Amino acid sequence: MQDFKSDQETILSVSDLNREARYLLEGSFPSILVEGEISNIAMPASGHWYLTLKDGSAQVRCAMFRNRNMRIRFRPEDGMQVLVRGKVSLYEGRGDFQLILEHMEERGDGALLRAFEKLKTSLLQEGLFDEAHKRPLPDLPTHIGVITSATGAAVRDIVSTLGRRFPAIMVTVIPVTVQGDNAAREMIQAITVANEKKGCLSDLDVLVIGRGGGSLEDLWSFNDEGLARCIHDSELPVVSAVGHEVDFTIADFVADVRAATPTAAAEILSPDQDEYKLLFAAYGKQLLSLTTEVINRKKQSLDWLRKQLRHPGRKLQEQSQRLDETEARLQRAFRSQQNALKSQVENLYLGIRANSPQHLVKELFQKNKTMRQRLERSMRQLIHMHKMSLSEQSHALNTVSPLNTLSRGYSITHGPDNRVVTDYQSINPGDTIQTRLSNGQITSTVNAVEETDVEKSTGKPIQ
Repeated sequence: MQDFKSDQETILSVSDLNREARYLLEGSFPSILVEGEISNIAMPASGHWYLTLKDGSAQVRCAMFRNRNMRIRFRPEDGMQVLVRGKVSLYEGRGDFQLILEHMEERGDGALLRAFEKLKTSLLQEGLFDEAHKRPLPDLPTHIGVITSATGAAVRDIVSTLGRRFPAIMVTVIPVTVQGDNAAREMIQAITVANEKKGCLSDLDVLVIGRGGGSLEDLWSFNDEGLARCIHDSELPVVSAVGHEVDFTIADFVADVRAATPTAAAEILSPDQDEYKLLFAAYGKQLLSLTTEVINRKKQSLDWLRKQLRHPGRKLQEQSQRLDETEARLQRAFRSQQNALKSQVENLYLGIRANSPQHLVKELFQKNKTMRQRLERSMRQLIHMHKMSLSEQSHALNTVSPLNTLSRGYSITHGPDNRVVTDYQSINPGDTIQTRLSNGQITSTVNAVEETDVEKSTGKPIQ
């Protein structure tokens, strides 16, 4: 009893126990991520959500208050696999262990959503979503390229809508896969081929890229960064038509125009032919009214002119008579002028014959012949005179030529300096001298030099 009484000092009420347990749980566990299957979900009028999260061997109660669940973009249902983030707590009223949820996402889509938001933020900051980069759509396209699955509902919706609204628009389907690992690569290749505008795509005006609805994972190919950049760089304007109105992809943000559905894309690009028919009918009525008004005015003008116009018979007779007279005068004047010109031509012919240059040419020819003969005689005489003069000068030159003197037995001696020796004193013994004869040359060495008696050798005194 004593021990029991002493323990009474630490006795806790149930409320205190649950409160202490809640403090302990909330203080010991940070915010955590838990994956499981939803069951027994309740959504009362208060707006709060209550559910059980379970796996194969355990379960835990969860509560998500209104201020938190308002941000969830899907409606949770029993059997749905989800990933939640929350804090561990305890409901004091019943002592129930529970999680207070702060966030919930469908399992499988959560990672994709985070990747989607990350890429969206990156491309937004880079400017790929700027309105300045958006290309305007053609007012009335003549050729639309549709990049989608050839067997999907999207292509049927687009083709049927265009056929209903404006069947004159040509549609070319560029088939691609719109789901799976190769989908983004095929769509990039299709956009590239379309922008080359070759062959049957040469007159392409605009592109539509899209598919029908599906989960985030089904639409993930349209969140590819490479595809987004390809759409941004496309020279052709691009309309994105992916999924349903509530579905958004990166392609929607980067495209020039986002259509809520493939059908909406066809409606955006095509006018309503009924409106055109009404417009053309109105133009037809207006044209008919204007034409009728013009015709009536012309009729009135024609009536007035008819009243002002006299019968042209008499006037035509006068004009015919005047024309005959004019024709006769013209013929007389023509014959007169023709005769005058003929007479003038005959006079000119006679004058030309009288002044013919043939006689002058003959006279000049004969004169030229006589002068040429005189020139030839003068040239022969002049050449003969020059020959005689040359012969005389040659004979005189030969008479005084030293070569002629050499032929008579004389010689010319050159000293070592190649000068003609005229004085024996310019030569010394041992010098080499050269003696020029009439038919050759002698080279010799001087042994002695002596003065000779000029008188003895010539028989004349030395002057």
